[in-house]
Amino acid sequence: MEIIYKKAKLSDIKAMQVLVTPEVESGKILFRSQGDIATNIRSYILAFDNTQLIGFGALHIYSPILAEVRSLIVKDSYRGKGVGKNIVKHIKQEAKDLGIKQIFTLTYEKYFFESLDFIEIPKSDLPEQKIWADCIKCKHFPICDEIALIIQL
Repeated sequence: MEIIYKKAKLSDIKAMQVLVTPEVESGKILFRSQGDIATNIRSYILAFDNTQLIGFGALHIYSPILAEVRSLIVKDSYRGKGVGKNIVKHIKQEAKDLGIKQIFTLTYEKYFFESLDFIEIPKSDLPEQKIWADCIKCKHFPICDEIALIIQL
């Protein structure tokens, strides 16, 4: 098994939406339309096993110093094999290259992110634009049980 990590292309959008559908339906990940993904296509890093898309995640920038890991997904049969950690590693490196100082995430996978040196913070510390741009679209809003974590780069 050789996993290849690369930036997303517009031609990847359909496969991305298929991969994430179960997590969207369960409420773990927010739905992103084809237009939303296309607009932010440069923020996604994808993982492939040969030609099969097996995972992806995005670096969403809020300010010159703050960004978010979002839409992180790994195909069930590839979980626990380091794919998610490598996607986050690529996202962290891109953030460092851009000069970003902090990356946060909102997640149900607290221990996964803690294993990558993220630390839990109060959700009230998150940028206000996060709440109004994304959280308000969530089927769990306003009763959010996700955990906020952050890492200093």
